[in-house]
Amino acid sequence: MMNHINTLTFNGLEVLRVDLQTQITSGLPNFIIVGLPDKTIAESKERVRAALQSIGAELPAKRILINLAPADLLKEGSHFDLPIALGILAAMGIIPADKLKSYMVLGELGLDGEILKVNGVLPTALKAQKEKLGLICPQANGAEAAWAQCEEIIAAKHLVNLINHFKGSEIITPPAIQSEPLPAVYADMADVKGQESAKRALEIAAAGGHNLLMVGPPGAGKSMLAQRILGILPPLTMQEAIATSMVMSVAGNLGSSGICFERPFRAPHHSASTPALVGGGRKGTPGEISLAHNGVLFLDELPEFNRPTLEALRQPLENKRIEISRVNAHVTYPANFQLIAAMNPCKCGYLGQADRECKRAPICAQEYLAKLSGPFLDRIDIKIDVPAVSPWDLAKAPQGEPSAQIQKRVTAARQIQIRRMNELGLEGIYTNAQLSGEALEKACQTDDEAAKILISFADKYKLSARAYHRTLRLARTIADLQNESKILKLHVAEALSYRQSLYF
Repeated sequence: MMNHINTLTFNGLEVLRVDLQTQITSGLPNFIIVGLPDKTIAESKERVRAALQSIGAELPAKRILINLAPADLLKEGSHFDLPIALGILAAMGIIPADKLKSYMVLGELGLDGEILKVNGVLPTALKAQKEKLGLICPQANGAEAAWAQCEEIIAAKHLVNLINHFKGSEIITPPAIQSEPLPAVYADMADVKGQESAKRALEIAAAGGHNLLMVGPPGAGKSMLAQRILGILPPLTMQEAIATSMVMSVAGNLGSSGICFERPFRAPHHSASTPALVGGGRKGTPGEISLAHNGVLFLDELPEFNRPTLEALRQPLENKRIEISRVNAHVTYPANFQLIAAMNPCKCGYLGQADRECKRAPICAQEYLAKLSGPFLDRIDIKIDVPAVSPWDLAKAPQGEPSAQIQKRVTAARQIQIRRMNELGLEGIYTNAQLSGEALEKACQTDDEAAKILISFADKYKLSARAYHRTLRLARTIADLQNESKILKLHVAEALSYRQSLYF
């Protein structure tokens, strides 16, 4: 006799259903798992055996066959432990097999029968909810599963609790949706002395989701400014929070609240490899750009990153997703991140300061900038110079505008953009930086003078079509911050001032 358990495997964020078939027949005692299992699943035999022994349920001295269908799909992950154990318990008659058919099951087992936390429960719960199934998962993952609002969620701490629940001698209380945590406290923009032009550029970048590059000497405050962008960005919408949390769930970075309500801020070191930044490895795991989905990716000391690593960012910067192709995996992850980068003007960092710059200036600056390709720079909307702050400003400058005030303007501009996207019938697009095609033309209407300035500049500096459209998006954001329905001459002029600097 054979019974079936619904379980799953992952292809990126996609949940692929797996039919776990269990058969116990007479013959020489053996425990076999077939259906392209990886080494982690092959080792499940010993974990399941020890867990069942710990609760007094010895494996029968028969031939136990576990088949993971479809057989041609590679399966990997420790979350197969619990479905394998339940399949065997059902085949042994300890748990009614018909009660398990309406659930999707995942969980890792300890040797004592404890059900341990696993990755990917949130996307699994959403899949189960879509297919009108219940979910059996570890108790430690119950908080994230609750957000999917499945038919029924059984979040068990131990295998014994699960057996007693199905026998009717114990009731496992469904996990409750946890309330949203208190708002995070971010570093305040008011702490930054001077740098008013940089603050203005950061506000525009936050309002429209634009990429930004800051260039200045060491100690000018570039990293300090970047770390304060989270304080002026609007809170995540529920849809964005779910999308961000799904990536974190698969990567195993989701906290105990079950869902992430804070925008991610990822700041990898410049020694990071290409797979670490864009994702990859043997299993095609998400990289920093996907972990920064709906948030900020901060690259400090930009030219110090490996050239091929930076070039790998070109496609996700444009398409807002990353496609990873490996021998054992071909997966796609979302990568709708905002790039904030910082760099020194040259290797020594003091270009233009006669008493401090090196003897090779300005050649050293040209060589340093040459580490960044033209196509990569073309995808950055704003470049600003961040000069050193004078001791007088540090000592005497009044406190700047607080982040809360800037956030109000940024949020108002974002609301204007969302209303515009709804009017244009665009789904999944929330910022001007994502506009393209016909929607870009409809959203970015300019007056005659503004159009003439933009065309003249594009012709003089030989802007690419991409650079032209990115300048138009930037002008649209500046107009939104001033609550203007049409892009005017002054909006285009300010946008071009940021764009011109990209050509150093």
